[in-house]
Amino acid sequence: MKNHIELGKAGEEFAVAHLEKIGYHILDRNWRWGREELDIVARDGNFIVIVEVKTRRSDRFADPGSCVNPKKQRIQARAAQAYIRYKRLLGEIRFDVIVIVMKYSEISVNHVRDAFYATL
Repeated sequence: MKNHIELGKAGEEFAVAHLEKIGYHILDRNWRWGREELDIVARDGNFIVIVEVKTRRSDRFADPGSCVNPKKQRIQARAAQAYIRYKRLLGEIRFDVIVIVMKYSEISVNHVRDAFYATL
């Protein structure tokens, strides 16, 4: 059985594959700003998409709406602004959440576009 770090990395691999399959262009993975991290940064048309990936072993706690609380949303917003400034990018920012459930040999992907509106 995978530990939580290995599980998270595997989930991010599935998330990247999913995003590429639906036409997103991956700009960065695991971008760090101080102690904060953006799991995936991608481009979807004119949008710069910040993707938070949550990987679970059970679908019991896999509700995307409850995976990213308001505090995490504020952290994501600050890190996203830093990323945009650092990379000098143009475009609207959107926040997506992808929940990967790896239950035995079954893997499910729940991708919520525009999952939250982050404020500082």
